[in-house]
Amino acid sequence: MNLKHIFAAMNTTYLLDHWPLIVFYFFCTITAIQIFYFLFFFFRLAFYKQKTRSNTQTHPVSVIVCARDEAANLAHHLPGILIQEYNTTHEVIVVNDNSYDDSKYVLEELRKAFKQMQVIELTQEAKMIPGKKFPLAVGIKSAKNEIVLLTDADCVPATEHWIQSMQDCFRDNTEIVLGYGAYHKQNSLLNKLIRWETFHTALQYMSYALAGVPYMGVGRNLSYKKEIFYRHKGFSAHNNIPGGDDDLLVNMAATSKNTRININKDSFTLSKPAKTWNQWMKQKSRHYSTGKYYKKSHKFLLGLFSLTHFLFYPAFIVSCLFYNWKCGLIVFGARFLFQLVAYVRTLNKLDEKDLIPYILFFDIWMFFYYLIFAPALIRKAKMTWK
Repeated sequence: MNLKHIFAAMNTTYLLDHWPLIVFYFFCTITAIQIFYFLFFFFRLAFYKQKTRSNTQTHPVSVIVCARDEAANLAHHLPGILIQEYNTTHEVIVVNDNSYDDSKYVLEELRKAFKQMQVIELTQEAKMIPGKKFPLAVGIKSAKNEIVLLTDADCVPATEHWIQSMQDCFRDNTEIVLGYGAYHKQNSLLNKLIRWETFHTALQYMSYALAGVPYMGVGRNLSYKKEIFYRHKGFSAHNNIPGGDDDLLVNMAATSKNTRININKDSFTLSKPAKTWNQWMKQKSRHYSTGKYYKKSHKFLLGLFSLTHFLFYPAFIVSCLFYNWKCGLIVFGARFLFQLVAYVRTLNKLDEKDLIPYILFFDIWMFFYYLIFAPALIRKAKMTWK
């Protein structure tokens, strides 16, 4: 037996004899990475104080809503957009994308009462452009104003100051404002899980933006200048992808200098959550199918956090069972302390404080969440947006 085989045998023996210690070291390593994310990224949002401008300058705004077979949602939610208290010039553009329901008649009735509302009727499908990109592009190109504010047909502003609050974030160098799109609160486990995932996503994209690496926004509450849309040739870089009309454009165009976040509660929008588990899973799978098209640096940062988050609890359990449960609990407690500070403060800021008692439960749930939705990152997305 040569020296190479001897060293290999020694290494194998060492690993077999000391594997509990190695697992514990691994547990400490992924915990250290998680704590880094809390300190470097998530604490930025947790301790963020949005400055109130003493001298506000209002800008003309074009609100754009795309709808397909959304008659009921338009009847219930569109008035909340149309009655906004905003004194400067603004318009509301609704793009009715090949609807077969009564959307056209609902919009005609609303148009009689609200003169600032414009309706664009699309009667033909765009070839080779799946999803919402074509109707949204039509709405943006039809907008009279430089600042566009986007939301969905199933969304309603949380207050009548939504437009005012979102446009107030624009400065001389600001081109993109990322808002928070919340969900209506209901007394069910599914509703709490949906709202937890929404909070968790906002915690990441807003914290990353504050750290100078913005990577996404949500179409339920997003504003940007038309100039940035034209500069990047609209959605042409990803026209073949059904989703991504919001996050992929932001991922491509956002920088540390041109992007701001808005966590003022006047700026929130509220949406109808999915009613069934199957509906929610289809919705999230469609959204996550665009993640593979993010910039490599963004995929690395997001992937490293998700991977260490996914491995944290298995490594914790193995360390406690086979190494030393006291050491395992100390390491667990250190991470949980930082996590608690970041989550409690941010949940309060985003008006999701009723989720605070369930932080540990939902954090464990995220292990199963990653298992369920990981295939969506590689699966081909469906070619429709409804």
